[in-house]
Amino acid sequence: MVRAHVITYGCQMNEYDTHLVESQLVSLGADLVGSIDEADFVLVNTCAVRGKPVDKVHSLLGDLRKQKASRGLVIGMMGCLAQLEEGQQIARKFEVDVLLGPGSLLDIGAALESNTRFWGLAFKDELHDHIPPAPQGRLQAHLTIMRGCDHHCTYCIVPTTRGPQVSRTADSILRELDGLLAAGVREVTLLGQNVNAYGIDQGARVAGIPSFAELLRLVGKSGIERIKFTTSHPMNFTEDVAIAMAETPAVCDFVHLPVQSGSNAVLRRMAREYTREKYLEHIAQIRRHMPAAVLATDIIVGFSGETEADFQQTLDLYDEVGYDSAYMFIYSPRPGTPSYKHFADLPRELKTERLGRLIVKQKDWSQSRNAAKVGTVQEVLLRGDAHEAGFLEGHSRGNHPVVVPKAVGADGSGVYRVKIGHATPHMLYGQILGPDGQALPELPRLAPEAVSSPLLMV
Repeated sequence: MVRAHVITYGCQMNEYDTHLVESQLVSLGADLVGSIDEADFVLVNTCAVRGKPVDKVHSLLGDLRKQKASRGLVIGMMGCLAQLEEGQQIARKFEVDVLLGPGSLLDIGAALESNTRFWGLAFKDELHDHIPPAPQGRLQAHLTIMRGCDHHCTYCIVPTTRGPQVSRTADSILRELDGLLAAGVREVTLLGQNVNAYGIDQGARVAGIPSFAELLRLVGKSGIERIKFTTSHPMNFTEDVAIAMAETPAVCDFVHLPVQSGSNAVLRRMAREYTREKYLEHIAQIRRHMPAAVLATDIIVGFSGETEADFQQTLDLYDEVGYDSAYMFIYSPRPGTPSYKHFADLPRELKTERLGRLIVKQKDWSQSRNAAKVGTVQEVLLRGDAHEAGFLEGHSRGNHPVVVPKAVGADGSGVYRVKIGHATPHMLYGQILGPDGQALPELPRLAPEAVSSPLLMV
């Protein structure tokens, strides 16, 4: 029996792909183990969007090659980096045995049966309607509704690594949702490289695939209590999506709409296909139909050619929108992208300084938005123990991270009503409420010295 261990870097789609491959491994008789040391097959699911995760893979594969020399370990590599020549060079250098691109994940069985090096890099149609078994014992799950991307942002390698956009059929998606519901899942995040472009790829309408707004209404009837989606492209965000969200109770009023820059000049160099003004129209549409919508974004700082005036426009746009949260990145040139080939990079010190100013802006707005939640009651999905003993962690329908003390009748996971009592820029703190609206009695918490007591750890 193969003892397999999968390590995942990158986005939520990679997490979904890891679950898909792990389920294939189990169906083939493999035993999933919890560490590299226990495994005789280690599979690394890689990300190629930025340089940092590539560096991590480089370091990990170096360690695995040493173990391979001493104990015959089989090394596998999958995901976006595997699809690139850069990743294939790394695979050769570190003696990777199995290489699977994002379109060939179902080849894992053939790879394990092969007695020689196996590389699968084709984009295979059967993957699009493959339904992995539902994860067991989890309240939250991901569901990929489409793969690939037809946009060509100059900084992005995804169209190369994941291929052209292909939408899954609504029937396949709804059948997967049925399985998740039967397994006890209560919140599902719909995934796609450009999730709101669902249904507009070539041939999708001919195949009877609905629009994204229509899909939201369909999944809202599935029985899953909470539906979210990520990530959206402003070019494909339409007002009917905001209307469908507002009219479908199961769909959470949380919108992640990456702007990347507030400068039209930078957006043109990025080939983002929209202007600052068009983006703000989308924000107005969202707020017109969902006044209390929680808004998040992505911003790339220091893109090629960004001037101080360009960056100031990004800061100004942040104030105009007033985001609840943001993912902020220093621009990282990636081999194979147009910006890497044609545009000069900015000095790292300049990019770092600008990122620091943006983080200050983000913290101010996040603190203000979160402080407005103090005194409110939020529906929170608790996932289990927080880092600090005696506390549970989870998130609200608006995706706010929430921490609560364990309470009588609520010391594990589940969906609870929580009254928020305190807020920081990145966290809400509250108490679990009972059916009568009163806070449940907290369970006694062990003193720090007691937690580390050898006697209590036996």
